[in-house]
Amino acid sequence: MQDPRAEILRKAAELFAQKGYSESSLNELARAMNYSKGAIYNYFSSKQEIYDAIIIFTLTGLYETAAKAVKEADPPVERLRHYMMAHARFLADNYDCFVTMLVGFSGMANAELKDDALRLRDAHEGLLRQILAAGIADGSFRGIDAAMTGRAVLSLLSWMVRWFKPGGKKSAEDVAQDYFDLVLRGMQPREG
Repeated sequence: MQDPRAEILRKAAELFAQKGYSESSLNELARAMNYSKGAIYNYFSSKQEIYDAIIIFTLTGLYETAAKAVKEADPPVERLRHYMMAHARFLADNYDCFVTMLVGFSGMANAELKDDALRLRDAHEGLLRQILAAGIADGSFRGIDAAMTGRAVLSLLSWMVRWFKPGGKKSAEDVAQDYFDLVLRGMQPREG
């Protein structure tokens, strides 16, 4: 095993996504990994610490993936599409972590890590709001409320974790493209 800490997080996220945080135990995690519970304690002091680390990993990766995909030189419409595709791709590639973060449990115990998580969440959402504001400024988007629209876009993308499963008929990027078309063009019939 190259990185035992990362492997513990991966396996814990899988367990939490399947059974829920409350119904999962470190004993189950240790058995699933062929570890002793003590071996897990070499890397994490508690189930809560593992959960908190999954949240930080997920939010860090989500923001970094989107920031890397968005090119400042691209027009706002393309930046929005790249942002949405990156978000969906990260969700699919890290599905169990995403489920754990959004559905599994909602409380981080470590106040400092919680502050870090909020900063990461705000950075990811802030990037989207910058894209929307740039599109409003250059006329690519009508005069919308960037904050409200940003929350709507993030809700579409993030909560697809409730019904989307990797390996289904559509990829996460296909779903994101459908959402992008819906957001960009609304529900009105296309002219012509």
